[in-house]
Amino acid sequence: MQQALSTEEQSKDRYFQQLAKIAEEMIDDHGKDFATGALILAAQWISQGRLGNADETKH
Repeated sequence: MQQALSTEEQSKDRYFQQLAKIAEEMIDDHGKDFATGALILAAQWISQGRLGNADETKH
């Protein structure tokens, strides 16, 4: 028996689907190492509170 997902769970699921699509596109265009590094860098920026600050996110 399958339970219906809550609104929050549905929202999170949509974000995971978007992340998977972006990751697949990055792998196709630039390889697995690039995709892994980019996602790790994004996670670091999130944890450091650096996203949203245009001066801090330039590479």
